[in-house]
Amino acid sequence: MQKKPFNSSKVIFIDTGFGKVKVFGPVCPEGIQKRSINNSLNRFRPAEKQKKSLVEIASIKDGYVFIAVLDDTIVGYVTFHPPDSFERWGKEGFGPILELGAIEVANEFRSNGIARALLDIAFHDGRMENYIVIATEYYWHWDLEGTGLLIWEYREKLENLMGTVGLVPEETTDPEINAHPANALMVRVGSQVSPFEAKAFEKLRFL
Repeated sequence: MQKKPFNSSKVIFIDTGFGKVKVFGPVCPEGIQKRSINNSLNRFRPAEKQKKSLVEIASIKDGYVFIAVLDDTIVGYVTFHPPDSFERWGKEGFGPILELGAIEVANEFRSNGIARALLDIAFHDGRMENYIVIATEYYWHWDLEGTGLLIWEYREKLENLMGTVGLVPEETTDPEINAHPANALMVRVGSQVSPFEAKAFEKLRFL
Protein backbone atom coordinates (compact mmCIF):
# COMPACT_ATOMS: atom_id res chain seq x y z
CA MET A 1 0.00 0.00 0.00
CA GLN A 2 1.42 3.35 -1.05
CA LYS A 3 1.18 6.40 1.14
CA LYS A 4 -1.70 8.54 -0.08
CA PRO A 5 -1.85 12.32 0.19
CA PHE A 6 -4.08 13.44 3.05
CA ASN A 7 -5.02 16.80 4.46
CA SER A 8 -2.71 16.96 7.46
CA SER A 9 -3.17 20.65 8.16
CA LYS A 10 -4.73 20.10 11.59
CA VAL A 11 -2.56 21.31 14.45
CA ILE A 12 -3.38 21.25 18.15
CA PHE A 13 -1.87 23.75 20.57
CA ILE A 14 -1.83 22.88 24.27
CA ASP A 15 -1.02 25.35 27.02
CA THR A 16 1.31 23.89 29.66
CA GLY A 17 3.25 25.32 32.57
CA PHE A 18 6.30 25.39 30.31
CA GLY A 19 4.71 27.11 27.33
CA LYS A 20 2.49 26.23 24.38
CA VAL A 21 3.08 22.75 22.96
CA LYS A 22 2.35 22.17 19.27
CA VAL A 23 1.02 18.73 18.25
CA PHE A 24 1.11 17.81 14.56
CA GLY A 25 2.15 15.28 11.94
CA PRO A 26 2.91 13.04 10.29
CA VAL A 27 6.41 14.44 10.12
CA CYS A 28 9.13 13.66 7.62
CA PRO A 29 12.51 12.30 8.75
CA GLU A 30 14.09 15.75 8.36
CA GLY A 31 11.41 17.27 10.59
CA ILE A 32 12.52 14.95 13.37
CA GLN A 33 16.23 15.12 12.72
CA LYS A 34 16.41 18.92 12.96
CA ARG A 35 14.80 18.97 16.42
CA SER A 36 16.20 18.00 19.80
CA ILE A 37 14.41 15.47 22.03
CA ASN A 38 13.52 15.70 25.70
CA ASN A 39 15.83 13.49 27.75
CA SER A 40 12.97 11.87 29.66
CA LEU A 41 11.65 10.25 26.48
CA ASN A 42 13.65 7.18 27.36
CA ARG A 43 11.07 4.56 28.30
CA PHE A 44 12.04 2.26 25.43
CA ARG A 45 15.65 3.33 24.80
CA PRO A 46 17.89 6.34 25.58
CA ALA A 47 16.40 9.57 24.22
CA GLU A 48 18.90 10.10 21.40
CA LYS A 49 18.47 6.51 20.25
CA GLN A 50 14.72 7.01 20.43
CA LYS A 51 15.05 10.04 18.17
CA LYS A 52 17.02 7.91 15.70
CA SER A 53 14.26 5.31 15.81
CA LEU A 54 11.64 7.98 15.06
CA VAL A 55 13.65 9.08 12.02
CA GLU A 56 13.83 5.48 10.81
CA ILE A 57 10.08 4.91 11.21
CA ALA A 58 9.26 8.14 9.38
CA SER A 59 11.49 6.96 6.52
CA ILE A 60 9.73 3.67 5.76
CA LYS A 61 6.67 2.90 3.67
CA ASP A 62 3.55 3.03 5.87
CA GLY A 63 5.62 4.49 8.71
CA TYR A 64 4.08 7.51 10.45
CA VAL A 65 5.34 9.67 13.32
CA PHE A 66 3.31 12.38 15.03
CA ILE A 67 5.02 14.68 17.51
CA ALA A 68 4.43 17.21 20.26
CA VAL A 69 6.96 20.05 20.25
CA LEU A 70 7.86 22.89 22.59
CA ASP A 71 10.03 25.38 20.73
CA ASP A 72 12.40 23.02 18.87
CA THR A 73 12.28 20.12 21.32
CA ILE A 74 10.20 16.97 20.92
CA VAL A 75 8.29 16.37 24.17
CA GLY A 76 5.96 13.61 22.98
CA TYR A 77 5.34 11.29 20.05
CA VAL A 78 3.27 8.43 18.72
CA THR A 79 4.47 6.03 16.03
CA PHE A 80 2.76 3.72 13.55
CA HIS A 81 4.54 1.14 11.41
CA PRO A 82 3.96 -2.23 9.74
CA PRO A 83 4.58 -5.16 12.11
CA ASP A 84 7.87 -6.99 11.75
CA SER A 85 7.64 -9.94 9.38
CA PHE A 86 8.81 -12.38 12.06
CA GLU A 87 5.88 -11.48 14.30
CA ARG A 88 2.44 -13.05 14.16
CA TRP A 89 0.99 -9.69 13.14
CA GLY A 90 3.45 -9.30 10.26
CA LYS A 91 2.42 -12.43 8.37
CA GLU A 92 1.53 -11.81 4.75
CA GLY A 93 -2.01 -12.17 3.50
CA PHE A 94 -3.78 -11.16 6.69
CA GLY A 95 -4.78 -7.63 5.79
CA PRO A 96 -3.23 -4.15 5.85
CA ILE A 97 -2.08 -4.16 9.47
CA LEU A 98 -0.45 -1.11 11.04
CA GLU A 99 0.98 -1.27 14.54
CA LEU A 100 0.80 1.60 16.99
CA GLY A 101 4.36 1.06 18.10
CA ALA A 102 4.71 3.51 20.98
CA ILE A 103 3.20 6.58 22.53
CA GLU A 104 5.28 8.55 25.02
CA VAL A 105 5.12 11.97 26.67
CA ALA A 106 8.00 13.58 28.58
CA ASN A 107 7.58 13.37 32.37
CA GLU A 108 7.06 17.06 33.08
CA PHE A 109 4.47 17.40 30.29
CA ARG A 110 2.14 14.62 31.38
CA SER A 111 -1.45 15.28 32.51
CA ASN A 112 -1.86 18.01 29.86
CA GLY A 113 -3.78 15.90 27.33
CA ILE A 114 -0.81 15.56 24.98
CA ALA A 115 -1.16 11.80 24.45
CA ARG A 116 -4.82 12.21 23.55
CA ALA A 117 -3.97 15.08 21.17
CA LEU A 118 -1.32 12.94 19.44
CA LEU A 119 -3.90 10.23 18.76
CA ASP A 120 -6.46 12.80 17.67
CA ILE A 121 -4.06 14.19 15.08
CA ALA A 122 -3.11 10.71 13.89
CA PHE A 123 -6.69 9.63 13.23
CA HIS A 124 -8.39 12.84 12.16
CA ASP A 125 -7.76 12.90 8.40
CA GLY A 126 -8.87 9.42 7.35
CA ARG A 127 -5.52 7.80 6.60
CA MET A 128 -6.05 5.18 9.31
CA GLU A 129 -9.33 4.06 7.71
CA ASN A 130 -7.19 2.07 5.24
CA TYR A 131 -5.65 -0.06 7.99
CA ILE A 132 -6.34 -2.52 10.74
CA VAL A 133 -4.55 -0.62 13.51
CA ILE A 134 -3.32 -2.71 16.43
CA ALA A 135 -1.53 -1.92 19.68
CA THR A 136 0.12 -4.76 21.59
CA GLU A 137 0.23 -3.63 25.20
CA TYR A 138 2.55 -5.39 27.63
CA TYR A 139 2.57 -4.34 31.28
CA TRP A 140 6.37 -4.56 31.49
CA HIS A 141 6.58 -1.58 29.13
CA TRP A 142 4.38 0.59 31.33
CA ASP A 143 5.79 3.37 33.49
CA LEU A 144 4.13 2.24 36.69
CA GLU A 145 6.81 3.82 38.87
CA GLY A 146 6.70 7.19 37.11
CA THR A 147 2.90 7.40 37.19
CA GLY A 148 2.37 5.86 40.62
CA LEU A 149 -0.43 3.72 39.20
CA LEU A 150 -1.12 0.06 39.90
CA ILE A 151 -1.11 -2.33 36.95
CA TRP A 152 -4.88 -2.43 36.54
CA GLU A 153 -5.20 1.32 37.02
CA TYR A 154 -2.66 1.86 34.23
CA ARG A 155 -4.45 -0.66 32.02
CA GLU A 156 -7.75 1.16 32.50
CA LYS A 157 -6.15 4.53 31.74
CA LEU A 158 -4.52 3.09 28.62
CA GLU A 159 -7.75 1.48 27.44
CA ASN A 160 -9.62 4.76 27.90
CA LEU A 161 -6.94 6.65 25.96
CA MET A 162 -6.95 4.21 23.03
CA GLY A 163 -10.72 4.16 23.09
CA THR A 164 -10.86 7.85 22.18
CA VAL A 165 -9.87 6.88 18.61
CA GLY A 166 -11.79 3.60 18.45
CA LEU A 167 -9.25 1.00 19.53
CA VAL A 168 -10.84 -1.72 21.65
CA PRO A 169 -9.41 -4.81 23.39
CA GLU A 170 -9.80 -8.04 21.45
CA GLU A 171 -9.12 -11.65 22.37
CA THR A 172 -6.19 -13.54 20.87
CA THR A 173 -4.22 -16.73 21.34
CA ASP A 174 -0.92 -14.84 21.11
CA PRO A 175 1.22 -16.29 23.94
CA GLU A 176 3.04 -13.05 24.75
CA ILE A 177 -0.19 -11.15 25.22
CA ASN A 178 -1.66 -14.00 27.22
CA ALA A 179 1.43 -14.16 29.43
CA HIS A 180 -0.25 -11.74 31.87
CA PRO A 181 -3.95 -10.87 32.27
CA ALA A 182 -3.23 -7.13 32.16
CA ASN A 183 -1.63 -7.35 28.72
CA ALA A 184 -3.91 -6.42 25.86
CA LEU A 185 -4.35 -6.49 22.12
CA MET A 186 -6.11 -3.26 21.09
CA VAL A 187 -7.66 -3.19 17.61
CA ARG A 188 -9.36 -0.73 15.29
CA VAL A 189 -10.59 -1.91 11.88
CA GLY A 190 -10.70 1.02 9.46
CA SER A 191 -13.83 1.73 7.45
CA GLN A 192 -11.98 1.11 4.14
CA VAL A 193 -10.77 -2.36 5.19
CA SER A 194 -12.64 -5.02 3.20
CA PRO A 195 -14.74 -7.71 4.91
CA PHE A 196 -12.31 -10.29 3.50
CA GLU A 197 -9.34 -8.54 5.13
CA ALA A 198 -11.20 -8.16 8.41
CA LYS A 199 -12.04 -11.87 8.39
CA ALA A 200 -8.43 -12.78 7.63
CA PHE A 201 -7.29 -10.68 10.59
CA GLU A 202 -9.80 -12.43 12.85
CA LYS A 203 -8.23 -15.72 11.79
CA LEU A 204 -4.78 -14.30 12.54
CA ARG A 205 -5.80 -13.40 16.10
CA PHE A 206 -6.55 -17.07 16.80
CA LEU A 207 -3.71 -18.82 14.99
